[in-house]
Amino acid sequence: MKSENKARRFPDDGVLRTRYSRLTSTGKWIFYYVLIGIIAGLGAVAFHYLCELGTYVFLDQMAGYRPPAPAGEEHLFPQGDKPFNRWLLVFVPALGGLLSGWLVYTFAPEAEGHGTDAAIDAYHNKGGYVRGRIPFIKTIASALTITSGGSGGREGPIAQIGAGFGSFLATQLKLSDRERRIMLAAGVGAGVGAIFRAPMAGALFAAEVLYQEPEFESDVIIPAGISSGIAYCLFCLFFGWGSLFDTQDFKFENPLELGPYMVLAFVLVGAGILYIKSFYGVHNFAKSVKIPNHLKPAIGGLCVGIIGFWLPQTLSFGYGFAQLALDNQLPILFLLGLAFGKIITTSLSIGSGGSGGVFGPSVVIGGALGGAVGKAFHAVAPGIVTQPGAFVVVGMAGFFATVSNTPISTIIFVSEMTDSYQLLLPSMLVCSLAFIVGRKWTIYEKQVASKVDSNAHRGDFFVDVLEKISVNELLPRLRAVELIPEEMTFRSFRDVFRSSEVTYFPVGDEQNRLRGIFSINDIRWVLFDEEIGDLVRMRDVANRDVVFATPSEDLNSVLQKLTMQNLQSLPVVRDEDHANLIGMLDRSEVIDYYNQRVSEIKSGRADEGREGDREMAGLSGVKVTAAMKPEAATIHENMKIDEVRDAIYQSKFNSFPVVDESGDLCGVLSLVDYQEGLKREDSSLTAGDIGTRDVVCVNEQESLFSALNKITAGDFAILPVVAGNDPRKLVGVISRRDIMTALNRLFAKR
Repeated sequence: MKSENKARRFPDDGVLRTRYSRLTSTGKWIFYYVLIGIIAGLGAVAFHYLCELGTYVFLDQMAGYRPPAPAGEEHLFPQGDKPFNRWLLVFVPALGGLLSGWLVYTFAPEAEGHGTDAAIDAYHNKGGYVRGRIPFIKTIASALTITSGGSGGREGPIAQIGAGFGSFLATQLKLSDRERRIMLAAGVGAGVGAIFRAPMAGALFAAEVLYQEPEFESDVIIPAGISSGIAYCLFCLFFGWGSLFDTQDFKFENPLELGPYMVLAFVLVGAGILYIKSFYGVHNFAKSVKIPNHLKPAIGGLCVGIIGFWLPQTLSFGYGFAQLALDNQLPILFLLGLAFGKIITTSLSIGSGGSGGVFGPSVVIGGALGGAVGKAFHAVAPGIVTQPGAFVVVGMAGFFATVSNTPISTIIFVSEMTDSYQLLLPSMLVCSLAFIVGRKWTIYEKQVASKVDSNAHRGDFFVDVLEKISVNELLPRLRAVELIPEEMTFRSFRDVFRSSEVTYFPVGDEQNRLRGIFSINDIRWVLFDEEIGDLVRMRDVANRDVVFATPSEDLNSVLQKLTMQNLQSLPVVRDEDHANLIGMLDRSEVIDYYNQRVSEIKSGRADEGREGDREMAGLSGVKVTAAMKPEAATIHENMKIDEVRDAIYQSKFNSFPVVDESGDLCGVLSLVDYQEGLKREDSSLTAGDIGTRDVVCVNEQESLFSALNKITAGDFAILPVVAGNDPRKLVGVISRRDIMTALNRLFAKR
């Protein structure tokens, strides 16, 4: 009894090892995320010091311009006494643009523009990989661009610092692409959360900014939350705790105020569209101009300096003016000039090839527009709009939600940056309305619509649907077959084969219990040999190691068996008795049922602008040329039927393209066609006579999804592949095996 009690009280060694392994694995990942947070936090500290130093050297000491700082930040260097010189201010941004352009286009051309887009692109299309030098080049180039007067934000460079280290760490640890993507996104959240003193928003932003539709990358939120919290604490240890902006005790207490807030939403959408079109208008124009790339940011900087001559408040970060708007110290005309001037200077600074983020300018632009709308309504209806500064906070959130398609994280962002949680309701209204109206546009062109469109999730949808379908649902679709008696002679089987159109034959014993299976390929070597007809029994050619499916299995498992074994059909047997055959399940039925299920899903949530084949996320993005066999075994149309038999006997294929004298495609000949030709008992028949002239082909530029639809619909063994510019020029063949091999690579990646 004592030994039994002891066994019950203490887990065995296997359980202990499992628990220890889980704890070790969890601790390891937490350590990685903490390390990313530390590096991102230190990167934010270094970047902030660099920005303060650059502002002191370029704007203060060279031009005598000293923009105000937000309440949550103090200047790290004492302000000088050099008088303000507007003429020098014209040329300082050009100098910064020249230095930044030389640095970027000499060492890392992909560091130009706003860095968040580069991180999004790396997540979706590069397996989370970022070149090691990018964060360093981006940091210095952004500091040169912004502190010399260029209009830009901090989130781009700091996002690349965190993303770069997360990617570097995952690469050094030889982690998978999925794990590298998660660590990259954790770095983005950590950097952004630290530099803007908004750790929760940083984590949500990293998960939300990847997609245009309201969708989160759930795997990212917890890792980014850990890294962001660590980075935020480290940054605040250097520069003090608290929010970036100081605000009054704004409150929402009057439902009638929602009317002006709705007007604000439409104003922000209009300005957001102008911002995006202006930004990419400058960007595309700069790309088309035939001058050295490193000079383009300098020219953009010169244009910024000219605007700064008249509107110096539109230069550099501009956070101090957003603080003044929150304090209700700026008139309407000044706010409008700040907003639209900032749109132009940001477009010129970053769109021309300079380096910097777009979130910071968006905060200033949205805040200025919000302030202008708030003041206007306060003048008209002071009893309804009592606090114009509240519109500044909501404008900050609404404008960036418009241009970035990140309504949820933006609400939290602005709430944390301004410490104004009483305005969550109007912020939610404005951000939601702005997102719905302006979702067609985005400043982040590397965003994808949803997970289905991301290379990071290629094949996930396909697999997820298959895993939810059991073989039991396809039982009515099973092909009924009779077991071939294992004692049947080969000569007798030939009679069965001639009257059959199937290629797989299950073999059974006297009790009709499944004992093996063989395909036409297994007996190809003796199919036409008359001498062994009575010597060979079907048990001799049957494969005893039967690959089967059961009704309780899911279609993902079934399709993997079909793919890995290169099978066209599987016997389905009882769950409780694997020798009791129910029927044969064809691969074409699996694909057909999947397509049917996808249609049902789409009918419930269809997006009319989405292509029909997008659900096959992996195959729709791969061209036929990537999977076809360029060396096709062909048969000449003048080949006699006896020669056709020899070609089939010597080949491992069941179907062949038929070509004419010029080598052009003129038909397809299958084993079934040959059998039908034999029945005509005419030795003068040629391949051209017995082959199929009405050929179903696939163009080499079509997708594998299109090829799979054609090959499944016609139940073909192969499809001839023709040239894109000549429908008769044969360039290869593609089979189910080729297509399923491509799909299997998606399974393996997942």
